[in-house]
Amino acid sequence: MRSATIERKTKETTISVTVDLDGAGKSDISTGIGFFDHMLDQIARHAPMDLTVLAKGDLHIDGHHTVEDVGLALGQAVDRALGDRAGITRYGDAHVPLDEALTRVVVDVSGRPFLVYDVAFPSERIGAFDTELMREFFQAFAVQARIGLHIDSLKGVNSHHIAESAFKGFARAFGKAVALDPRRARGEAPSTKGTLTA
Repeated sequence: MRSATIERKTKETTISVTVDLDGAGKSDISTGIGFFDHMLDQIARHAPMDLTVLAKGDLHIDGHHTVEDVGLALGQAVDRALGDRAGITRYGDAHVPLDEALTRVVVDVSGRPFLVYDVAFPSERIGAFDTELMREFFQAFAVQARIGLHIDSLKGVNSHHIAESAFKGFARAFGKAVALDPRRARGEAPSTKGTLTA
């Protein structure tokens, strides 16, 4: 089973994350930030993978610590669930529209963390969610999951649509990348190095 649980506790946040990369898209999400919960649910449903995220953070300050720390914990859980990464497809890409918004996302489950992020929002907030925290989430996730991640907003004028298009695009691309490749031997890493963990 490609699943893992991460518990993270600091003075700023208390977080529990469980992922099952071979799940069917079930989710149990509670971070105290409604729009962020909605976006994490998109990841579970469209990857698809089973995902539980329970977080309590210092929201009386703002959402920064909660969003970033969820990204860290989720990335760590994914990295652990992937194990030696042998047999995976490795690459995934998606173009996902939501009304006028269109986002391109490309994923390389390479063992080398990197984020290229080109997303602009016409508004600073979507509900209680600060739009600049989207980059913080994906940066934290990419580093801890050890993946290369490109997110490019191609079109959009509505902030909600832009964000949701990006999260759904990430889910679709990520799901393709971590899927087991039926043409590849289960113990074979998709790399000329012979490994994706070194």
